[in-house]
Amino acid sequence: MSATVLVGSQWGDEGKGKIVDILSENFDIVARYQGGANAGHTVMIGDKQYILHLIPSGILRENVICVIGNGVVIDPQALLEEIALLESHGISVEGRLFISQNAHLIMPYHKLLDSISELGEQKIGTTGRGIGPCYIDKYARKGIRIVDLLNRTELEKKIRMNLKEKNDLLQKIYSHEGLDVEAIVKQYLEFDKAIDKYIKDVPAYLNQALDEGKSVLLEGAQGTFLDVDHGTYPFVTSSNPTSGGACTGTGIPPTRINSVIGIVKAYTTRVGNGPFPTELTDEEGERLRQIGAEFGATTGRPRRCGWFDAFLVSYSKMINGITSAAVTKLDVLSNYEKIKVCIGYELNGKRLKTFPTNVEHLNNVKPIYEEVDGWMEDISNCTDYDSLPEKTKNYLNFIAKHSGINISIVSVGPKRKQTFWVTR
Repeated sequence: MSATVLVGSQWGDEGKGKIVDILSENFDIVARYQGGANAGHTVMIGDKQYILHLIPSGILRENVICVIGNGVVIDPQALLEEIALLESHGISVEGRLFISQNAHLIMPYHKLLDSISELGEQKIGTTGRGIGPCYIDKYARKGIRIVDLLNRTELEKKIRMNLKEKNDLLQKIYSHEGLDVEAIVKQYLEFDKAIDKYIKDVPAYLNQALDEGKSVLLEGAQGTFLDVDHGTYPFVTSSNPTSGGACTGTGIPPTRINSVIGIVKAYTTRVGNGPFPTELTDEEGERLRQIGAEFGATTGRPRRCGWFDAFLVSYSKMINGITSAAVTKLDVLSNYEKIKVCIGYELNGKRLKTFPTNVEHLNNVKPIYEEVDGWMEDISNCTDYDSLPEKTKNYLNFIAKHSGINISIVSVGPKRKQTFWVTR
């Protein structure tokens, strides 16, 4: 069997949680490959809403196994709270959730440093969950992994070494009191007891599952343009949400991946600072925000909103190798007589041939728009592609053509039944 990767094709918040929930009905295993508890995946089942941050939303399907890969940075408190939340709703987790022994742990000093760094002038717009500082330690080879919890002596030694540096930074640079090494060691050893039953050799497990003919869905957090290598740097996350991150974040080789599904919102949003060429900063943008309920699942922050950017999505298709796409929140556009779509950029009077990832250029590009007729009717009760109004189909065809994507799934609302496959 081969694996399938699911990626966000814009700046995140495209509705990946819901699409993972829909797709996982047909998969044996869902594996998360990067990011941390700064991601919020929202799923509606009946009238119940579930917001998950670390555990893949496939956990809401009783026969699906969920895996957190080595590319994810784990906040112990957030993980245990999420497990408790699921179990309080009668959702069994034990025996269905596995965590890579090589996943890095977010420590208290990571969250503290993250919050302090956002107080300065050069704000990225992080969630303050310690994600960036944890990845910094990972790549500086100072990180603490789940496997380190197995040896108290080594764990204490590593934490003590890290805290010497971090406490110096906190006290001498930020005038903040230092942290207590003994308290942190005790806290993380307690965490080890709580998660010991979930720990797994994830690469071996996933590759063996594929050898046995099981199907695996690889789930990323955030979106393509928050990718640290291919996004709008430096206003990005600290990992690789793009499809390439699926291999390094789980241990599945690229030769075992046969398809990449890109999730695109029917318009565009982003959270935090950074360039956003099609952003609407007027009443139209606020209207989109209110109709689409565009507020962060993790932080509650209002999202910046704008028209669909086909030029941006075409770049995402290239970087990720997207083979098919799911369009979400199409119903939000139901009350617009005219809808704009960006089909390209101009910079200094010249039309660009390729997408610029240089922030200065992106801040100064002029979007080239074309207008499409809106459909001005409620589509939230549509159950298949044929039942959509012709003007809605025209819009889908238009964004597909200019983005170069093949639309295979359409979502017209937050519930499972409001999602259908496109058959033509």
